[in-house]
Amino acid sequence: TPADCVKLAVNELLPQRPGLVISGINKGANVGVNLLYSGTVSAATEAAILGLQGIAVSLNTHTEADYGFAARLVAQLVSKLPELPVRPQAALNVNIPALPEDQIKGVLFTQQSKARLVERFIQREDPRGQTYYWQAGETMQRDGGLETDYTALEEGYVSITPVRHDLTCRETLSQLQMHKVDLPKG
Repeated sequence: TPADCVKLAVNELLPQRPGLVISGINKGANVGVNLLYSGTVSAATEAAILGLQGIAVSLNTHTEADYGFAARLVAQLVSKLPELPVRPQAALNVNIPALPEDQIKGVLFTQQSKARLVERFIQREDPRGQTYYWQAGETMQRDGGLETDYTALEEGYVSITPVRHDLTCRETLSQLQMHKVDLPKG
């Protein structure tokens, strides 16, 4: 996995420990719930787990695109990192609209939205008679305003979201800790 590649590089392959890991530039946005499945984001969060700065970069397209603007933006972001208050164990998830440079409205620091993909699947049969499923389409449901990653990206802004690996739902945990579950009797 991309996270394993970061571990292997940092712990075994590189002659010295890097100060920064940039994962991407990935085709396709990693916003909302979708970023949980992202190898691009997991590589950046693995860097943060290892005590390094990590940046995941995604371009909001699945077709051929010009990566020049995205690369220049990341270079500019890297030069500003020393002055940005990025906490240890946090990585930056950067999503860039696949628009002409003059149509990108700006850069927003955002929170992860709850937007999720709604997929459709079609059952098919391969030439050997085996059943398989083709992901036929997907849409993302808008969630929140410009303060969220998905909406900011859809509105033409670069979205930068600080993310971390801790997925604990603290509200549920505190409620669960008021209950007891016994071990089953043999």
